[in-house]
Amino acid sequence: MKILQTDCLVIGAGIAGSVYAHEAARQGLKVTLLSCDAWEQANSDLAQGGMVYEPNMDIDALLKDVRLATAGLCNETAVKELSLAGCQAVEKIFLKQLNTAFSRDEKGQLLFTKEGAHTKNRIIYWKDTTGHCLLSSIHASLQQEKNVEILQYTSAIDLLTLSHSSTNPMDRYAPLTCFGAYVLDNKSGEVFAIVAKKTILATGGVGQLYRHTTNAAHSYGHGIAMAYRVGARVMNMEFVQFHPTVFAKGKNFLISEALRGEGAILRNVNGDAFMAQYHPLKDLAPRDIVARAIEEERLKTSHDCVYLDITHHPAEHTQARFPSIYQTCLKEGIDITKDLIPVVPAAHYFCGGIFATPSGRTNILNLNAIGETACTGYHGANRLASTSLLEAVGSGFLCAHADGQEIAEQSFYIPTPKEWIVPEKEPDLNLIKQDLATLKSTMWNYVGLVRSATHLSRAEKILRHLHNEIDAFYKGYALNQSLLDLRNGTQTALLITYAALKNKQSIGCHFIQ
Repeated sequence: MKILQTDCLVIGAGIAGSVYAHEAARQGLKVTLLSCDAWEQANSDLAQGGMVYEPNMDIDALLKDVRLATAGLCNETAVKELSLAGCQAVEKIFLKQLNTAFSRDEKGQLLFTKEGAHTKNRIIYWKDTTGHCLLSSIHASLQQEKNVEILQYTSAIDLLTLSHSSTNPMDRYAPLTCFGAYVLDNKSGEVFAIVAKKTILATGGVGQLYRHTTNAAHSYGHGIAMAYRVGARVMNMEFVQFHPTVFAKGKNFLISEALRGEGAILRNVNGDAFMAQYHPLKDLAPRDIVARAIEEERLKTSHDCVYLDITHHPAEHTQARFPSIYQTCLKEGIDITKDLIPVVPAAHYFCGGIFATPSGRTNILNLNAIGETACTGYHGANRLASTSLLEAVGSGFLCAHADGQEIAEQSFYIPTPKEWIVPEKEPDLNLIKQDLATLKSTMWNYVGLVRSATHLSRAEKILRHLHNEIDAFYKGYALNQSLLDLRNGTQTALLITYAALKNKQSIGCHFIQ
């Protein structure tokens, strides 16, 4: 078995992992950055609306808005530390070093907008493709960085720990410590090990566990499942945020909350603007409230969607502000300057994950978690719009600098990992596809936007059986990405369901009938 060595193994090339790689490399550390697909295929790339940023952050005002949106369950220390670090990183990396494009006025000043549950304009953006703008900018920089090795189409399989993976039997008595991962080359099928002083999980969210989602193709909670298998603490797993407005006809894609920030109005099939009945902030209410209101209106009207109306805005402004949404909808036969946009809720952002400090520390030594796969408590029971990119940038920045200091000051024991034996028999792809469909339909129907004890109990039985079957099946076949999606997705789905069953209180995006 081939064994590669690096200082920092970063699993996931979204904005959190990329910021980490950028900062660690500039401290002279050797970084290996993994992406299971082409590296631009990340949830970060799909973020439309924008990112919270203030040159002189009014942290108390932001905290007040975060506290409201998160149903009072946010970790206030994490909100403060990550918000301030995020703004520092945006200024240092994206504004000064990379000169990243953001929308500006005729004088060259940054434009700021407002989204749901914000009390002021504090969100910077690039039209309606902010995530792509950020990610492409930092990826271009990483490609020129001599200390960063980028391995695309390479998936982590399992984490290496002293107690599980060392060839030295005495290492079982050491504290729980990570020293890298087994990985799969998705093109050749080769399995090899990468050993590292620091292993960083930046694998994104869980949206692909659901039938309808805004997430990238392999967002099955891979990092969460891998970390849980070796003893990491996970928390707030019941809090899956559903975005209220996803295009309802044809292919699912996000219709940014920024449209409502610019004045778009939600209407039911009868043309009635309904959000005033549900919340004083109307169309800019917290996302969980808007999503459930849409579901209630759909049921009331016996219609399969509601509609977003921005036709009252000048067509030129709409096309200039939301060019990607305009063109994507136009391909589906909807001209948003003239037509109402059909929308439904869909799985969007995960507020739970691997418990981590603001600098990414988990309960396992030398294993860090950043971005959406981590749970710092920033998002509590429900995320405030446009804080996810800020948290991801802040956590990648803080984690890289903390790791740089520890690597400079400490020594690291890296044993030889055990051999990974790859079975030759190829798995049945049709069976994997069928099991993935079962997973998605179970989560959508029973662990979705509106939950009940009966539905959750049924989901737990289905998922437990599926998990047991897959665990046995998995051991006898060669690996591929779909099998990893299924294995890790089923584990993460069970953790979400267990947490939802345990929490009897409706709070934030966990709503119990």
